[in-house]
Amino acid sequence: MPADPPSNDPDYELVQRAQDGETRAFDELVIKYSKKLYGLVYNMTANKEDTHDLLQDIFAKAYRSLRHFRGKSTFYTWIYSIATNMTLNFLKKRKRRSGMSLDDLDSGIMNDPLLVDQGHEANPRRQSNIHELQKKLNEALQALSEDHRAVVTMFDIQGLPHAEISAILGVSEGTVRSRLYYAHQQLQGHLEDFWRK
Repeated sequence: MPADPPSNDPDYELVQRAQDGETRAFDELVIKYSKKLYGLVYNMTANKEDTHDLLQDIFAKAYRSLRHFRGKSTFYTWIYSIATNMTLNFLKKRKRRSGMSLDDLDSGIMNDPLLVDQGHEANPRRQSNIHELQKKLNEALQALSEDHRAVVTMFDIQGLPHAEISAILGVSEGTVRSRLYYAHQQLQGHLEDFWRK
């Protein structure tokens, strides 16, 4: 059954076509959201292989569940919720299974060009400082709990508003603000030594 017409979902038409069995419409949704979801998952897992595996699972689950999507939220919020929940579950399992440490992270996330400002390349000293800051920021981000890392990734890295994060995570905006405050305090603590230099 197609989704109810939403008041402001730019994906409504594609979702409706996908629900009617048009796989090309779902492919368009995958293309539209792959990059944003990649950023979300990669910043939370710090591992490209895990990110690619999770994205496949996320889009597969979204495809299987699409017929149950009723348009109570935008498609964007709905698929972000799926991605966030699956990633948080994956991280909790990974933590229990291996006791992963910062040494196990992709070395790539510490210097990933997608996550680093490229405007510094003409100045070697600035380049060195930015790479060091990027490394420290990523180490600090990975030291956060999964729930805190999720809100920082969505708010600070992806620029989602509190209300959108609240809808994605299924928690109040007050909880989002509280988690952000606590996470920012932790990040600031991790970065104090860098700022003293």
